[in-house]
Amino acid sequence: MILAGGAGRRLGGAAKPLLPVGGRTLLERVLAAVPDAQPRVVVGPPDLGVPRDVVRVSEEPPGGGPVAALAAGLAAVDPPGSAAAVDPPGWAAETAVLAADLPFLTADAIRRLRAELATQSTVDGVVYVDGAGRYQTLCGVWRTEALQAALRGQPHHHGAALRHLLAGLRIGTVSHDATGPPPWYDCDSPEDLDRAEGWA
Repeated sequence: MILAGGAGRRLGGAAKPLLPVGGRTLLERVLAAVPDAQPRVVVGPPDLGVPRDVVRVSEEPPGGGPVAALAAGLAAVDPPGSAAAVDPPGWAAETAVLAADLPFLTADAIRRLRAELATQSTVDGVVYVDGAGRYQTLCGVWRTEALQAALRGQPHHHGAALRHLLAGLRIGTVSHDATGPPPWYDCDSPEDLDRAEGWA
């Protein structure tokens, strides 16, 4: 699930997921990191122009923030035993929750998260952690049922903080040991974009 509804205020209000880095949009780069996910869900406005095999939904109301976006995205994923909400149908036991502005996220980075989640049966999700110990919650893989339970315990989604929603979950971590920009590097400003373009 890719959360792509941010306003991009520090980028002059531009549609941040559609900004290019290295000849591809930020959204294209993040989608390329999860080629085998079923379903691939993008939460954002209709003008993102997602590929035909990607499910696009909007949070209610638009601009409702990451918790509202997470709720809208999870509603597009079948719970066990329900009627199919998307094509192809199927219950996704794990959900990657990703920002739409991660130009250096890769399929290998996602595989590391999934592998760690598979080995830690007592955690609800696994995220990358930076050198200062900060959890990169929009660069992680979660047990879908744990996210749904957290949302049920949060009655008001509009404007809610993601860190508060996830505070009660058990979170494992993965560090970035390789050289080069980390998979959670995001583009919030023109300077961030320029730096990413230089690295790309």
